[in-house]
Amino acid sequence: MPTDTRPILVFDVNETLLDISTLTPLFTRLFNDGNILREWFAQLVLYSQTLTLSGLYTPFGEIGVGALRMVADIHGVEITDANIDELKTRMGKMPAYANVVPALTLLKEAGFRLVTLTNSESSESPTPLEKAGLSEFFERSFHIEAVRQFKPAPATYNLVAEALSVSTSELCLVACHLWDTIGAQAAGCQGAFLLRPHNALLPANHVPTPDYMADDLRTLAQQIIAQNTDS
Repeated sequence: MPTDTRPILVFDVNETLLDISTLTPLFTRLFNDGNILREWFAQLVLYSQTLTLSGLYTPFGEIGVGALRMVADIHGVEITDANIDELKTRMGKMPAYANVVPALTLLKEAGFRLVTLTNSESSESPTPLEKAGLSEFFERSFHIEAVRQFKPAPATYNLVAEALSVSTSELCLVACHLWDTIGAQAAGCQGAFLLRPHNALLPANHVPTPDYMADDLRTLAQQIIAQNTDS
């Protein structure tokens, strides 16, 4: 009986599957500049990783709120409780990108196992994936709060491998953030890099090249299927 050598696909959630640009109206209204969303998101990622490197932990959502207050202080903008509530609401109901369902459908029909791994904390039903109509594609959803470390810490990818009783070499992390695929590849996984706007390759020595790469999730799915199909 032949062994299935296809990797289990581990999807990042925020910005890879769910469209964070739907937060833009809040930032446009507060800062008169929707591009401040990117500054806020960069600070959110930076300080989540800083906490992990420092041996500390605060839930991702709380860091997100703190990052908004920090960016507001930098730009001299006052933040109200209503603004914080709006941020939380918008983050909890981000829609899927238009090509996500077709791409996931291709992968499911090709027989790939799909799970998610997110820095966001778990939530009661309906979850963000359920609200976006994506939960049916995934057999499990993993959250880093179980290890209290944020991606790209090795413990986060090992969490998935251990829970699925496989080695990290049997996993492929799909993400639009290179720091995520770097972390996954350093932990022994494969990496599939989705080139969404505001994310690009890092041309530097010792930075692992993703195993798969495309600027469209459907194209990336087709590439993964093609490279894991017997000729």
